[in-house]
Amino acid sequence: MPLYEHVLIARQDLSNAQAEGLIEHFSTVLSDNGGKVVGSEYWGVKTMAYKINKNRKGHYAFLRSDAPSAAVQEMERLARLHDDVMRVMSIKVDAHEEGPSVQMQKRDERSERGDRDGGDRPRFDRGDRGDRGGERRSFGDRR
Repeated sequence: MPLYEHVLIARQDLSNAQAEGLIEHFSTVLSDNGGKVVGSEYWGVKTMAYKINKNRKGHYAFLRSDAPSAAVQEMERLARLHDDVMRVMSIKVDAHEEGPSVQMQKRDERSERGDRDGGDRPRFDRGDRGDRGGERRSFGDRR
């Protein structure tokens, strides 16, 4: 069966228990339609880049599933009809990564892996701007 990753964004005024209940609800929808949930993570309340339905924050949840496309379509359909879910995104992947997702890793672990701040990228000193060309003029000096 194909492998999928799903991200759900729920309204910010839900409690943590209600948001985790949504994860369980959509996990059972997938399993009832012939799929299985390999893993799930609750990322917590995060600030969004732009407002969705007048909300600036939302509860983020992440699911990894092994399900047929019909099960995923049914889960997405029910998520769109659910009042508490603002957005849902499903992506078909070739393989699930082992361990926690990037959102759940600590910043130290990410920099050790070279995903973000580390790596072999050159660093530039912004203090040395070089010659800007031309000579300095005063206000009264017009040519």
